[in-house]
Amino acid sequence: MTEGHTEQSIVIAAPYEEVWRQTNDVDAWPHLFSEYAQAEILEKTGDTVTFRLSMHPDENGTVWSWVSQRTLDKESGTVRAHRVETGPFEFMDIVWTYHEVEGGTELRWVQDFRMKPQAPVDTAGMTARINTNSALQLALIRGRVQERAALTAV
Repeated sequence: MTEGHTEQSIVIAAPYEEVWRQTNDVDAWPHLFSEYAQAEILEKTGDTVTFRLSMHPDENGTVWSWVSQRTLDKESGTVRAHRVETGPFEFMDIVWTYHEVEGGTELRWVQDFRMKPQAPVDTAGMTARINTNSALQLALIRGRVQERAALTAV
């Protein structure tokens, strides 16, 4: 079966420390992403956090949720995550990387996954959805992080 793979990146006009802090505050993700209604921290051990994300209801009123785990390595500017409760995915692995660049901090998302045969969308369809949604979410995050960074710089 085919694996899905997506890569998206954006430059955020804010210092590395600020981008790292805001984007790794899972508790605040409902205020950073437009798609999450709730983030519930289930466990924190060292640099690893296990949490449940719940989406806003879809067009049928269904609230999708799952458990993920993220391990942060601030020194290398890398966050590795995977879904613990995979839902329609056979697996979902995500790597976030942070790099200081001219004009701010580049945030890159790389997602590798495969859909279960009985999922409502196949891997190619989910790849297209993730590519579209990741671009939207990254643009939203850039605006929100830059706005908050500007407020804290004052």
